[in-house]
Amino acid sequence: MKHGFIKCACLTPEIRLADCKSNAKEIISLVKEAAQAGVRLALLPELCITGATCGDLFFQEKLISGAKEALLDIAEGTRRANIVFAVGLPFAFEGKLYNCSAVVYKGKILGIVPSANANRYFASAPEETFEIDIFGKSTLFGTDILFKCAELPEFSFAAVTGNDFGIYSLAEVHAAEGANIILNSASQTETIGRADIRRNMIKMTSSKLISGYMYSNAGDGESTTDAVYAGHSIIAENGAVLAENVPFEKTEAITDIDVKMLGGERKKAYYPESTGEYAVSIFEMELSDTPLTRKYSKYPFVPELGKCEEILKIQAAGLEKRLSRSYSKTAVIGISGGLDSTLALIVCVRAFYNLGWDKKNIIAVTMPCFGTTERTKGNAEKLCEALGVTLKCVDISDSVTKHIEDIGHDINNHNAVYENAQARERTQVLMDIANMENGIVIGTGDMSELALGWATYNGDHMSMYGVNSGVPKTLVRYIVKYVADVSSGELKEVMLDILDTPVSPELLPPEEGDIAQKTEDIVGPYELHDFFIYYAVKYSFEPKKIYRLAADAFDGEYEAETILKWLKTFYRRFFTQQFKRSCVPDGPKVGEISLSPRTDFKMPSDAAAELFLSELE
Repeated sequence: MKHGFIKCACLTPEIRLADCKSNAKEIISLVKEAAQAGVRLALLPELCITGATCGDLFFQEKLISGAKEALLDIAEGTRRANIVFAVGLPFAFEGKLYNCSAVVYKGKILGIVPSANANRYFASAPEETFEIDIFGKSTLFGTDILFKCAELPEFSFAAVTGNDFGIYSLAEVHAAEGANIILNSASQTETIGRADIRRNMIKMTSSKLISGYMYSNAGDGESTTDAVYAGHSIIAENGAVLAENVPFEKTEAITDIDVKMLGGERKKAYYPESTGEYAVSIFEMELSDTPLTRKYSKYPFVPELGKCEEILKIQAAGLEKRLSRSYSKTAVIGISGGLDSTLALIVCVRAFYNLGWDKKNIIAVTMPCFGTTERTKGNAEKLCEALGVTLKCVDISDSVTKHIEDIGHDINNHNAVYENAQARERTQVLMDIANMENGIVIGTGDMSELALGWATYNGDHMSMYGVNSGVPKTLVRYIVKYVADVSSGELKEVMLDILDTPVSPELLPPEEGDIAQKTEDIVGPYELHDFFIYYAVKYSFEPKKIYRLAADAFDGEYEAETILKWLKTFYRRFFTQQFKRSCVPDGPKVGEISLSPRTDFKMPSDAAAELFLSELE
């Protein structure tokens, strides 16, 4: 439960129709096993104490009283289990029979929620919520009940029962009243294609409500007279299915729902105001730390297969508009033989193709200086030749040397002055060539570099349009690899070598012909930083939580101390370098995250990082 993770399970007991005592024993066993496995919230299927296919037996007083007695047995049998769960049964109240979910925790019945759907056997839920007596103790009865954990208020849920569309409408009301998780017990039969429909509906609903959604379906033991029940249960979170069991296989769906993330996302979105009319049933559950069941991708920015073309189209479309609206004849781009400039050049070629312009009007400029290696310079030249663009070589060594002498700096002192003089000279060359050729300068820097401030202010930081500004480094690599895979000949060969080249600004002299300055040795691995960016910016997670997720995702690849070291580096740089992002050039948003202060992430340039760093200490 720490950091907001609630281990949840949909449990499907193997029942015997109308045998309430036997079913109670099976339910107790399943619930206790789940609790021992660290599950803190469980959902069982609709009417599972009796079975959902009892038909007219539901009218038998013996079955109704037997179900009630079984509920007492279940509450008593799970008294020592640290788990809150909902179990389905028929329940009589004021002369009517209702299809209900009883919410149970440590021997106490927190509430009984009747279904809003009426049918031949059951009445629809009353409009009001009542306080009733059951087994000599008071509990709530009605649909408008919010169950909430005292120690973790974001751990809040409400229950619905059934399968029709009205269920999802009621779920909307529950979510508006503060339920971060919806429990949906059901007894839906299985037919061809129904599993897909069910899955898509639950995904859509969890996305719409920004909620967790648990759907527990009836399975083995239900009558197969006219249909079958597959026990297909699903747990979704904010539009993503986290866990489900394969229909007809006797397994449970178990995962972790992040209620703090859901609460945070709701703060950012428009959400209906609560009426405050719901009854609230409070339960106390000690916050514990259990291993995560769900796995987080090491590369959260890298999309599913097939998305690279879509990303390239977005980048190219943005550039096309900028070129046409600025009445430019050419695009000028600095080409280094590295990943970022490779992707930017690919985008330029696509934009010119879409506009019907001659690729020769793309002017790629290589600007060797003190740190340039033969490998990167050669790759830059081969890439331009393979793509059919115009290549210019402007050696800036003499210009930078003269500039360093003019300002009185020791050229043997390879500090920031020495490095940044080269970066700013390159930008001046590009800008002047763009003026000469009636063009604009295309920026190559990516989103990871923007986050870390790994750019020279008014050097490579500046351009007329930054096509990679919405693309983090791990995604840059992924797209370049995709283009290499669909290419052939010289183009494929040179792109594969670029992918194999260490990331470097090449501002320090080579060592025996090899790159001396490797970016990831200085600021840390980009795969870690992209992970940090994703969860710090998209979800606003606290530093400890990001550390926990990173340690889990990169287990076996990075030591915990290494992750902590670079996470501290991330926060220090992310805060101190905001001034560079405050005046970042225009560029297209590609994914869910952008660091543009105009449309997405806004923060003051003088914000302090101490609060965040102190947590990591």
